[in-house]
This record gives sequence, C-alpha cells and structure tokens, in this order.
Amino acid sequence: MDRILQNLILASGQKIVPEKTLIIFDEIQDSPNVINAMKYFCENAPQYHIACAGSLLGIALAKPSSFPVGKVNFMQIDPMTFIEFLLANGDDNLVQYLDSINKIEPIHDPFFNPLCEKLKMYYVTGGMPEPVLMWTEARDVNAMQESLSGIIGAYERYFAKHPNIYEFPKISMIWKSIPSQLAKENKKFIYKVVKEGARAREYEDALQWLVDVRLVHKVYRSSAPYLPIAAYDDISAFKIYLVDVGLLRRLAQLAPTAFGEGNRLFTEFKGALTENYILQTLLTQFEVIPRYWNQNNPPYEVDFLIQKENDIFPIFLADKTSYLIELALQNIK
Repeated sequence: MDRILQNLILASGQKIVPEKTLIIFDEIQDSPNVINAMKYFCENAPQYHIACAGSLLGIALAKPSSFPVGKVNFMQIDPMTFIEFLLANGDDNLVQYLDSINKIEPIHDPFFNPLCEKLKMYYVTGGMPEPVLMWTEARDVNAMQESLSGIIGAYERYFAKHPNIYEFPKISMIWKSIPSQLAKENKKFIYKVVKEGARAREYEDALQWLVDVRLVHKVYRSSAPYLPIAAYDDISAFKIYLVDVGLLRRLAQLAPTAFGEGNRLFTEFKGALTENYILQTLLTQFEVIPRYWNQNNPPYEVDFLIQKENDIFPIFLADKTSYLIELALQNIK
C-alpha cells in the first residue's frame, strides 16, 4: 500500500492526507490488479478513502484473481431519470411542480406543454450522461447523436470479449433485435425475431449475458398477482427492454427530427419508447423488478405489475399513443 500511495503522490504532484484526501481510481475494469488491491487498502490502510469507477460490463469481464468480498460498498449508477434530465437542463421549476403532485390528475397546460416537449427530448437523448451533456450545454444534436452511436459501438465491441467467442454472434443478433421485439405487439420475447428458426436453448445463454451486465432488462410474465410477486414468474415467457430509452431510439435508427413532428414520436414505434421509459423509471423507484400479466381469451394485458412492500399495483397502458404523454409525465409515488 505504501508503494502504491508513494507512486500516486509522485505521479500527481499532490499530497495524499489520511482522512482528508479522496483517491479515485477510474476505469478499473482495465486493471484487475486495482480490484484486488481494494481488499488490502481496507485491511491495511483503512485511513485512506478510496472510490473506484468502472463499467459493470467491463468489471464482469475483467476476471480478477480475487474479489474484495465484504471489503467494498457498491453503488449501481443507472442512466439519468427524467427528473435528473430536467435538473441538468436547468428546469428546476418543472421538477418542483412534479414533486408537488401527489395523485394522478390532469396536468395544467402551463406545465403540461413544456413538460411534454422536455419528455420528447428525453426520449431523443436518453439518460446517458454524455448525450445529455451534448444537448443541455451545447444544444448540439449531431454531437448527441455521435455520442449515442459511440456508446452503442463500444457495447458491441465488448460483446466480442464474451468468454465463449461462439456466443458473440448470438449476443449481437439479440441486441439488434430489441427494437423489433418492442415494436411488435408481442406478448413475450420471440426468439424467431432474432433469427428465423432460432430456439430458446440456442440463444438463452447469450440473452442472459446481456441481462447480467445490465444492458437489457428482463421482465417476466406473472401467472397471478400474488405475493411475493417473484414466486409466480412464468419463466418461459418474458419481455426484454433496453437499459436506456435514448439508446433504444438510436438503435432503432429513429431520427431526432421526429422530435419536431407533433406527437409522431409517440404514435410511431407503437409506444415502445414510452413502455421502455416507464420501466426505466420504475426500476429506479422500486426494489422488486416489475412483472407483466396477460391472458388470451378474452384478451387482456397489464403492462406492468409492481410490488411495493406487501402491496401489488397494476400499471395499464390502455392507449399507447397521445394518452401516454400525460401518463408518462405523472410522478409515480
């Protein structure tokens, strides 16, 4: 530990004062030895405060020789929420208004109209920090587009690092099929959308890898709305959603010009953006991952079931068009 600290002092030209200096190791997935070192900092040099940052995908692939179990605290950082997007855009007054809502009711026009426009823009940028920065500070749509493309490209390059190289094509095909899966009114994930003739046993490991690294979210169909909700999962039926609505828009190659075309952004793509957005919002507010429920005869569907403590609530997206604009703006308590 003394050698590492001495080298940090020499490299940075800054003093490292115990109990005073915060040491940050960034991109730790590029150096598994840094992950190993956290154990020894905790045991032998606890007077130094250390934070590490890295992608879950990279850390999962880093394969350190050991892991500091019980020696570190983890914080999962998800894409920015719509509220955080508003704050980044300087719309504190709109955030205060949303915070004041304590029941579902029509939003007054002086707030609805600007919130509607901001929500559309959030669908365009998503919640990844760099694309949001490109919009909120520079208002540069091209830079925002390039940033989203860069993130998608980086993810796709990481697919090649899968431990089993033969899984790479399957992971890539599942990833690129997500817009089609959401655009169709499927009652569950369809492997044949990935590739004609594809079967679950051939692709389920590749899909689970995407879920494990949190690039996609898997939402199971519930056989009954009882507690605990996880006990009634139908593991043969599920839907998948992308980690971020902006990445979904970019992956679907929906141009930002749809932002200026009235409600077209909400009526095309069959509500997929809103459905992905609502799941993305729910995941940050509830400990239990939402489920969905449906039956064929007669045909009914509840888009999301959420468990809050010992209660279950349904979220039903009756009309995935303009009605969702207002529903999506409601502050879910």
